[in-house]
Amino acid sequence: MDPLVELNGVTFGYGAEPVLRNVDLHLHPGQFAALLGPSGAGKTTLLKLTLGTLQPQQGEVCIHGKALQGRIAPHVAYVPQLETVDWSFPVTVEHVVLMGRVRETTPWPWPSREDRRRVAEVLERLEIAHLAGRHIRDLSGGQQQRVFLARALVADPDLLVLDEPTTGVDMRTAESILHLLADLNRQRMTVLLSTHDLNLAGAHVPWVICLNGSVVAQGPPDEVYTDAILSETYRGDMLVLRQAGLLLVHQKPHGHGYRDVLPEPVPGARPAPAAGG
Repeated sequence: MDPLVELNGVTFGYGAEPVLRNVDLHLHPGQFAALLGPSGAGKTTLLKLTLGTLQPQQGEVCIHGKALQGRIAPHVAYVPQLETVDWSFPVTVEHVVLMGRVRETTPWPWPSREDRRRVAEVLERLEIAHLAGRHIRDLSGGQQQRVFLARALVADPDLLVLDEPTTGVDMRTAESILHLLADLNRQRMTVLLSTHDLNLAGAHVPWVICLNGSVVAQGPPDEVYTDAILSETYRGDMLVLRQAGLLLVHQKPHGHGYRDVLPEPVPGARPAPAAGG
């Protein structure tokens, strides 16, 4: 099967120092993958290169075997980080989702009957049809994430790209979002997301890509989640625990506790009074 996405020898930087160096990466149709790495590792940059909103300084990015060469990637939809959205903009859920039909709309400045039918279908699919007339600022974090996911899906993309889709939501909502993405993937949607949550990705995503300036390793979590690979990716001591088929990742504890960093008491000084005393 030919790759859907190819990054071949891609290097990119915002200044003199490259953020990504000589990245080679292939994603095939129907794949569900997560980009892992610390802040500054180049995860968002790699997503933008895949979308075509950034152009590599070296190498090439191909979608369906064709180099983008300064074009926006066709049939690729994007869900941004919630924290980058201006929630004061006066717009309803339906209007936000209609924005995803821009490439499909007619020259007329209003949505067609087909646009509205498709929006209603996607809202129903994501179980937020009852929110169509609500202002986006009045929604919960999980509802907001589903709205922007609906905006992406209404364009019928081949590839769904999400930047930190579980940031800013509680654990239950985060798991709900990943279950929803897994359902979409089972329907042959190709999904690429970035995340800081190693444990959530390890539990829900079948293919992980460790990135820190370049690809450190990639594969199923059972193979990639090792002390050595994650320590190299995060440039710190990482600990991987395996128990009853579950993976748990944590930074190795330091050799001191909080009491070791408290100031030494001054001889003869009276102890501070207890709170409320």
